[in-house]
Amino acid sequence: MKKTLLASTLAASALFAAGSANATILTVYNDFTTGLANFNSTVSGAGGTASHDTWTNLPSSATSINRGDYVVTKTGGGTMYNEGVYQLWGSSPIAYTSGQTIGINPAGSPAHGLDDGTGTKNSGLTLTFASAINSIGFEVGDWATCCQISNLYISFDNNTPIMVGNSTDYGDGFLTNGGAGVFVAAFDDTGDFHTVQFWGDGIGEYLVMGGTIHYALLEQGSLPPDNGVPEPASLALLGIGLMGLGAMRRRKTA
Repeated sequence: MKKTLLASTLAASALFAAGSANATILTVYNDFTTGLANFNSTVSGAGGTASHDTWTNLPSSATSINRGDYVVTKTGGGTMYNEGVYQLWGSSPIAYTSGQTIGINPAGSPAHGLDDGTGTKNSGLTLTFASAINSIGFEVGDWATCCQISNLYISFDNNTPIMVGNSTDYGDGFLTNGGAGVFVAAFDDTGDFHTVQFWGDGIGEYLVMGGTIHYALLEQGSLPPDNGVPEPASLALLGIGLMGLGAMRRRKTA
């Protein structure tokens, strides 16, 4: 009886570990409404709670903006400019960002999807959080209007850039009411982070980010794997669990 219980416990533990040992990076790229719904459902599905900060009362220009939970600066230093609540180019019916926005003029070298985007990173924005996060989403306007190939990137703590948007033709990022507005998000449950960098590499274009900033801290390994395949360690544990179940069946047969 004790041996049977031990085998069952090992199998159950292995199966649990196989399902919970994922380390995942996920992204969202969609229209404002659907993108936000995807962000919220991903956070709640991982057992997290999202915070939401609508950008209001931003200064007309500043080198640093304190939003309480986080501070906004230009990644390479310099002045940021408030572009207000942005009316999405080409939208019908007319659509707007949910709050004010900050303008970004992508600059640097190389551009247009020729590398991992780090060459234009300093022209973007950095959000520095007082408490750790590993999930963030927001609205982007006036993008995919020119200068393709044009990519959008998010990086946590200056780690490897995560591409959250890719435009190869004029208008292919006109997602919100047919206008130049997309919701982008990134999740990385491999760790906890305090800074988020956002930028684009389409030199010559003009884009804005903001509206409402959505963020959360998820437990490490709480996201489902993005390809549905367990990691090697999980597969090994799963194998141990199945072996235990097989041994238990053989004992019952004997």
